[in-house]
Amino acid sequence: MFENKSEFKKNYKQRFMSLLSKSIGEATTIDKYVALASLVRDAMSVKWVNTNTYYLKNSERQVYYFSLEFLVGKFLALNLQYLGVEDLCREGLKELDISLDEIIACEPDAGLGNGGLGRLAACFLDSLAAQGYPGHGCGIRYKYGLFKQQIVDGYQVELPDNWLRLSNPWEVRKPDKAVVVRFYGHVQTYFDEAGSAKFVHKDFTPVLAIPYDMPILGADNGTVNTLRLWSAESVDGSFDFASFSRGDYVNAVSKKYAVEAISEVLYPDDSNYSNRVLRLKQQYFFVSAGVQSIIRHFKLKRMDLSMLPDLIAIHINDTHPSLVVPELMRILIDDEGYGWDEAWNMTTRIVAYTNHTIMPEALEKWPIEVFRELMPRIYMIVEEINRRFCHELAERYPGDDWRIRDMAIIADDVVKMAHLAVVGSFSVNGVAAVHTELLKHVVMKDFYDYYPAKFNNKTNGITHRRWLIKANPGLAALVTEAIGSGWRKDPTELKFLQKMRGDSALYEKMARVKRENKERLARYIEEANHVRVDPDSIFDAQVKRIHAYKRQLLNALHIHYMYNRLTEQPDWDIVPRTFIFAGKAAPSYYFAKTVVKYINELANLVNNDHVVRRKIRVVFLENYNVGLAELIFPASDVSEQISTASKEASGTGNMKFMMNGAVTLGTNDGANIEIRQLVGDDNFILFGLNVDEVLKLQVGGYNAGEVYRDDHRISQVINQLTYGDVFPTVPPETFTSISRALLEYNDEFFVLKDFAGYAAAQQRIDSLYRQKDAWYGMALENIAMSGYFSSDNTIRQYANEIWKIRSCEPRE
Repeated sequence: MFENKSEFKKNYKQRFMSLLSKSIGEATTIDKYVALASLVRDAMSVKWVNTNTYYLKNSERQVYYFSLEFLVGKFLALNLQYLGVEDLCREGLKELDISLDEIIACEPDAGLGNGGLGRLAACFLDSLAAQGYPGHGCGIRYKYGLFKQQIVDGYQVELPDNWLRLSNPWEVRKPDKAVVVRFYGHVQTYFDEAGSAKFVHKDFTPVLAIPYDMPILGADNGTVNTLRLWSAESVDGSFDFASFSRGDYVNAVSKKYAVEAISEVLYPDDSNYSNRVLRLKQQYFFVSAGVQSIIRHFKLKRMDLSMLPDLIAIHINDTHPSLVVPELMRILIDDEGYGWDEAWNMTTRIVAYTNHTIMPEALEKWPIEVFRELMPRIYMIVEEINRRFCHELAERYPGDDWRIRDMAIIADDVVKMAHLAVVGSFSVNGVAAVHTELLKHVVMKDFYDYYPAKFNNKTNGITHRRWLIKANPGLAALVTEAIGSGWRKDPTELKFLQKMRGDSALYEKMARVKRENKERLARYIEEANHVRVDPDSIFDAQVKRIHAYKRQLLNALHIHYMYNRLTEQPDWDIVPRTFIFAGKAAPSYYFAKTVVKYINELANLVNNDHVVRRKIRVVFLENYNVGLAELIFPASDVSEQISTASKEASGTGNMKFMMNGAVTLGTNDGANIEIRQLVGDDNFILFGLNVDEVLKLQVGGYNAGEVYRDDHRISQVINQLTYGDVFPTVPPETFTSISRALLEYNDEFFVLKDFAGYAAAQQRIDSLYRQKDAWYGMALENIAMSGYFSSDNTIRQYANEIWKIRSCEPRE
């Protein structure tokens, strides 16, 4: 198929006609993409079958990674790269008068994730396959992604992200592997002849879970693992012919659509009751389908199920898949006939849990009545887990009722999913050193005291294959020229760049590559935002989910201050700066959406002021996704990682910027701390409160009003926000929620407290950027140490220390 150029062209033309029944001359770019993707998937299929056969034949221990998100991005370019046929395809297509670059560009980003959680999961799948580890993903095949973000009059507007409208050529629908997931109904209990309790789920609503498998190709090896995504369908089609015949077309299909809603949208807006229930349905749907599938596949080996813990690990990525614990118990007890103690022993040897946050709203809790009605048998099991756990606690801590209540899985009329995950897992890990310490000594202190051996740290990582080799080929080629190609296989070898520190010739080449990347992004900005930015300016980027603790507001307030100063002092000597924002706010998160509006009003203000715009420009790039990230990271000079200390679990954007030579402007939070430790204080721009200071101020002693009164820069900006002095076309009340959050509610995330330090850090950046050798020396140091944050490195730690799986590359 890809043996040589002539063979490829012949196969491509044949596939095109057989698949699309038209000539290439009639084709759209999408047609050309679908035909090429189909060929590539076929080339991967033999490796895919061989991999699965090898795992089955050799009884390899495997890990199944359950995640509500997999932000995989686009597949075509990486798969061509990993197969080693990109140049052959490019040349062959060119002879057919087809541009490979145009085909690659037209592929839609898969709408399977939103932020760092999903991107981490995608990087982990890539690294598992690249290193030959038997590891697969399990999630939901969302028909629509989170949403397509548009900025209209400065406001975020959410539109459907219909990423599947043109089908997905990488997936294989497998209806023969479908399973039934049960909702609602009631449980009947009876006792068999031996006196054992038996449980029968009756009058349930069945939902058919159809798997769609996507191949995850390993780079330069024979491994192809599987990302299995589940789609919800009606068991019987649920087409009411009688209603249709009466002309009642809505009711004719209402049951069908009610079922399909489960896999319709990623993170449905949870500001209403129906959607909150839908979120819980989604979680149980993919968990039940995934666990059922694992058990069924294991039984193909005709091995005793008691060996399951020896050959299977299930990893739950944050609290969303916590129902793995009771669902595995249900199958082992109800379907396979195990007693409680045996089933619990097996479950707690199989399941491992990664916690991704200390934010209370992300440590999920579900009302008992909702949980019990939706999943009656699962609730019974969770209730029994809780009863037994509380009994253990009472024996350990007699009379300490408050501790027992705080640690209970069910308490205060809610089911606590994080507690369920901790109790039911053999391993609990944080995702950065400081985050893990906060889990152990603050957020989950009682659990750490009770289960100290369970807790460990696994700092997040990113795949260098996408975020350097693919996203920044110019820099990748320069690195290879400087230190050889070994880093492509082992990214820790990037550290050899340290010996090039002080090499002015290398710095000049780095500057050229950076300039080319900035020009590419500048062209995109002009086309998308109709704003012309200067590639010679500092590209200062903050791209991430919009949230109060991530403090896009701090960045915006500082830009507002710069605007004020430049209007008062037009000759202020600063290096021209382009501030780049991107990210989505949750549809019901009013405060975050107000910050988006503020940033866009600042952009209008700054970019239309003929004096100020000579020194600064501001752009908000809408609909942030993996494809846009691949433009932004290589072009950025400054990486804004300015979350309130103690709030960001880890972050992975900081690592992607670092790998592409951006210098971090950051707080002592998440993985920033480890980045600073690796590159040294001279190569990291630090500001702000540390974790201990934040924790101390949270219990008292902070008065945001005093900071407001004492710092003229802050009071001027907030007064303008409050009274609308600088935004004459915007109603004065538009930004009231911002000023109230900062003053009336005492600045929960210490934006005002850290403002002075942030402003000073920005001045330091201005000074350092003028010293080109110093700046590119800092950039080189960041690139050199970024290999530590490769997801290959992280996955080796998971594989060796948690999952106990071995690398095994199947051969064709």
